[in-house]
Amino acid sequence: MAKEGAMQLQMDKEKVTGGIRLRRVVANVVLVLLCVLCLFWFYILLINATHNNAELSGGRFHIFFGKYFGQNWVNLMHSSINIWRGMLNSIIIAAGSAVLCTYFSSMTAYAIHCYDFKLKNVVFTFILMIMTIPTQVTALGFVQFMRNIHLHDTFVPLIVPAIAAPVTFFYMKQYMDSTLPLSIIEAARIDGSGEFRTFNTIVMPMMKPAIAVQAIFTFVSSWNNYFTPALILKSDKNKTLPILIATLRSADYMKFDMGQVYMMIMLSIFPVIVVYLALSKYIVGGVALGAVKG
Repeated sequence: MAKEGAMQLQMDKEKVTGGIRLRRVVANVVLVLLCVLCLFWFYILLINATHNNAELSGGRFHIFFGKYFGQNWVNLMHSSINIWRGMLNSIIIAAGSAVLCTYFSSMTAYAIHCYDFKLKNVVFTFILMIMTIPTQVTALGFVQFMRNIHLHDTFVPLIVPAIAAPVTFFYMKQYMDSTLPLSIIEAARIDGSGEFRTFNTIVMPMMKPAIAVQAIFTFVSSWNNYFTPALILKSDKNKTLPILIATLRSADYMKFDMGQVYMMIMLSIFPVIVVYLALSKYIVGGVALGAVKG
């Protein structure tokens, strides 16, 4: 009986091990398929950037590289659009928005998380209610206000309003609820640490994974934003990449070049990739930390 029980136990272990291996294989296959689907569109973008306008306008789907990459690059560099100035403008606006948004949203979430005061729940609810207001609803009044205070056609209206970001605040608040014990804040206060010092030297380092995630989201959102910059920025020297890409696409028939458009789009995604690669280690660390705590 003991021998039969040991054999049955060994068979059960092998079944469990086989089931785990099968689930891992299925999970890996699914992840590979998802990676292929996500990267496929970047591959198509790169492919199209190597074909000229005649080939792209023919309606054919291209899978292999063309021979016009250099020509498209030269045409873009010699066009009437200052691509490098537009990229610099987009970097300034996107980076400034990401820094202000993540820092002040984290500070607001810290105040709601660590302080008890009257109307705390009302303030929290009010901030979340702002999330339901579309940007298009307030755009006309916002543009008129910027003109009245002489900030039209400047970067200020595109950077400073990022301080008030309800979505980022909500994410930071939820992250603090799960990873920031109030006992740490109380211990810092007992040791004589001021609130700003506590926030900057204790809370912010603990929030690195959440800050990295929101910094990427904010940077990409600001980088791809066309609606608000198109209303605020009028001079050519201040226009961002989305506006310049739209300018290329809206060119007349004689000047329209789809190869230039794809080349410019391909060039515009590299800063986003660099930002992601720079912050990805904090995201992976945050996921690992959450898994350990879970």
